[in-house]
Order: sequence, then structure tokens, then C-alpha cells
Amino acid sequence: MSRKLLKFTVITGAMTLLSRIAGLARDIVFASLIGAGSGIAADAFYVAFRIPNFLRRIFGEGAFSQAFVPVFAEYKTRATESEVRTFVSHMLGSMGSILLLVTVVGVVSAPLIVWGMAHGFNTDPVKFDLTVTMLRIVFPYIFFISLVAMSAGILNTYQRFGVAEFTTVLLNLCLISAALFLAPHLQPPVLALAWGVFFAGAVQLLFQIPFLRKLKVLSRPQLGIRTTHEGVRRVYRLMLPAIFGSSISQVNLLVNTLLASYLITGSVSWLYYADRLMEFPLGVFGIALATVILPSLSKRHANNSKEDFSHLLDWGLRWVGIIGLPATVALIILAGPLLATLFLHGQFSEHDVRMTTSALVAFAVGLPGFMVVKVLAPAFYARQDTNTPMRIGVVAVVANILASLALFYPFGHVGLAIAVSLSAFINAGLLWHRLYRDGIYRPAPGGRLFLVRIILASGVMGLVLWLGSGELQTWITAHTLTRAWKTLLWVGIGLGVYLVGIMAVGIRPRQLLLARSEGARHED
Repeated sequence: MSRKLLKFTVITGAMTLLSRIAGLARDIVFASLIGAGSGIAADAFYVAFRIPNFLRRIFGEGAFSQAFVPVFAEYKTRATESEVRTFVSHMLGSMGSILLLVTVVGVVSAPLIVWGMAHGFNTDPVKFDLTVTMLRIVFPYIFFISLVAMSAGILNTYQRFGVAEFTTVLLNLCLISAALFLAPHLQPPVLALAWGVFFAGAVQLLFQIPFLRKLKVLSRPQLGIRTTHEGVRRVYRLMLPAIFGSSISQVNLLVNTLLASYLITGSVSWLYYADRLMEFPLGVFGIALATVILPSLSKRHANNSKEDFSHLLDWGLRWVGIIGLPATVALIILAGPLLATLFLHGQFSEHDVRMTTSALVAFAVGLPGFMVVKVLAPAFYARQDTNTPMRIGVVAVVANILASLALFYPFGHVGLAIAVSLSAFINAGLLWHRLYRDGIYRPAPGGRLFLVRIILASGVMGLVLWLGSGELQTWITAHTLTRAWKTLLWVGIGLGVYLVGIMAVGIRPRQLLLARSEGARHED
């Protein structure tokens, strides 16, 4: 692919890495403040925060963005500047009105929502009431963050990837500030985290407005839920089926949250911390690649460049192999050491480390599946086909529900994590099959040999880490500074061994990064 696409991927990945590092710092502060299995505060907060996060996937960077970006890219390519501003004005007004209504309904209906999404909390009135209170505080976040996602889609289409990705850093900074400075003045202290979420949404939206003004795409919003604008109506038509297709992992996590609410206290939090650490490599690379690849695929589809379209998908999948497989192996083997190093402080206990480690291993198994979905799903959205991912998503969700019901009783929260990973592979496999069957994607020659080489290099790295990192108990009993330098050491050793391994089997990452596919004749 072109150097330009590489540059945008690196910029997006770097900003996402910065955000994920801030997110890890946030979770370390959270773990120290509210712990996991030692009380009700952690479970209550994570349930309250997960509900608007799920809606964010629908109205924000999930279904809405997947529907909005291809249509906006088409307007940018084919329409006049005035028509682009008109489209944005109607889209902003209509979407803002819907979000305001959803926010009001959510705040008023908070008890009913908690009753349905965490039904197991009903047996503990204190936990239930605390969750309801925090949900009412954090629910307006959906209004702010969805408008942030819309502006991010505009910025990304204009190739301002760095601005959009840096915005997420502000969320983590606001939450860290709330935990450190506001929590000591509130009772219970966990309420500070809910207020941190509320203010973070507003700060992120305000941060992006000057950059949008610079692009000269903003004008007075045309308020009203109903709209006659053709572009807006097309976005909504694409968005409705995309709700399932782009929100599979979140739907699965909500199902798991419901089932985990029936398990012992701490189960929701153990799943949360495990998911957060699994999301680190997924966010830094998988989501960064998906963010860059969607506008590029949309452009190729608009230009009817079928061969280039397939080449771009193949490029993305090969990089999923190079990054995703070794990340999976490393995360499985170093799960315990990483969790002990990051979270074994304050209210987060040794028991919490062990329980979260089991969940992280189960989540990590599905990491390649999650990453493949991030590459393949945009191929459908770029073609303005949201029905196919929706139908496949329904199958994946049903598989997750059945597996969760079968596994959560004998294996507890670990069974729920296994079900999510299984669902990810089903989703990825069905997406790949459909693209291949319809002739949209054709793997480039040498794909199987490439995969075998990656597996060999990852296996050697995993063997070295397994033999050298030691038992979890030695990490738990070690001093905090000892855990920190040992973690950095083994992460560095693993990276070094893997790089030597892929060179030994004949893979040259620099060639893959910079080489231009034969069919790629358009600058991204």
C-alpha cells in the first residue's frame, strides 16, 4: 500500500497508543480506588458505565460512523462544498435531536434499565440504587460522545486522523483527575468517576469544534428528528442494520454483564479489567487500522476499483497476522504478570489478580478474531452494505448467548469470556466467507505460507516467555518496582525474539509496509 496510507496508520496507531496508555493509567487509579471483588462500588460503576458505552457504539463510532463515513466520503468526492455543509447541518441537527431525546429517556428510565441489564443486582438494594444513581450521572455522556464520533468521522475523511484519535486521551485524563481530586470530597467516592465521565464527554466535544471550523464544514444545525434530506435518510437506512453488525462485541459484553450480575461480587469487575487489557493491542492496532481503512475502502468503491479494494483488504489481514498472533501469544502467557504489575495496589487484591488473569487468558484467545472483524466489517460498510454484517452479527450473538448459558454456570466469569472469544471467531469466519464467496476479496498468493511463518515465529516467542517469566506467585509476592522492571524486560525480550523470528522465516515487515500492491494506483 502507499506510504501515505502507512503514515496515516502510524499516526492513528500512535495517538491510539497514547490513549491506551492513559487508559491503563486510569484503570490503575480505578483499581486502587474501588478494587474489584472487595465491595459493590466497582461492579456498580462498571455496569453504569457499560450501558452508555454500548449506546455509544450505536450512536457513536459504531453503527452511526459505519453508515455516516461512506455517505459523507461520497458527498466530499462528488458534491460541492455548499452541499457538503448542508448535509452536515441536517445530519448534526437530526442526530443531535435524537440523542437529546435518548438521553432524557435514559435518565428517567435508569431504574428500569438497571433492572433489565443487571437483573442480578435486584437482590442487593444498595448495589442497585448506587448503579441507578451513577447511570443517571453518566447517561448524558452518550449525547456528547456521539457528536464527537460524528465530528471524528468528518476529520478522518479529511485525513485528520491524529486529532480524532487524540480526543480519547481527554476522556482518560478527565477520569483520572476526577478519581484523584474529586473522589475525596464525595460520599461514596465512586460517584466522582461518574461525574468524570459526564465532564469528559463535554470536554471532548469542545476540543474538536475548532478543527471542524477550520475545515469549513460547519453551519447552523437544522434541528428536528424528522428530516427530508436525502443523505441523512440514507445514513439512517444504512445505520439500522449496522447496529448489530458493528456492535457485536458490545452486545456480547452486555449479555455477559447480565449473566455476571448473578455470579459472586467481583465478576463484573474481573471481566472489565480483563477486557480492558485485551482491548489494549486491539485498540492500538486493530481499531487504528479499521479507522484508516474505512475511508480508503470507501474511496476505492466510489472509484469502482475492485482490484485495489481486494488488495487493501489483503494488506490489512496480513498485518493482523503480523501483530495479532504474537500479541495473542504474549497476552496469554504474560496475563498474570501484567495484571499484577498494573493493578495489584490498594483495593485490588491477590485474589482479584488471579480471577482476572483467568478471564484475560480466555479473552486473549479471541484477539485474532476481534482484529479480523475490524478489517473485514469496513469492507461491507464501504460498499454501503450494512445488511450482511447485521445478519452475520445475529448469528454471532446467538452463538455467544448459547455458549454463555452453557459455560457460565460451570466456569463462572471465565466461561463468559470464552463465549465472547468463540463469538468473535464465528463473526470473523462468516465475514471472510461472504467476501470470498461474492468475489469481493481474493487472497494474494503466498497467504498460507505467510501465516505458517507467523505462527512459527510467534510459537518460538511464546516458548521463550513461558520458560523465562516464571510462576504467577513470584510476581504477586515481588515488590512493585521489581514487577515493573521485570514486565518491561520480558515484554522487550518477547518483542526481540519475535522480530528475530520473523526475519529468520523470511518475512520483511519494511517491505510489507512500503511495497505498493500491483493493483494500487490511487493515493489514499
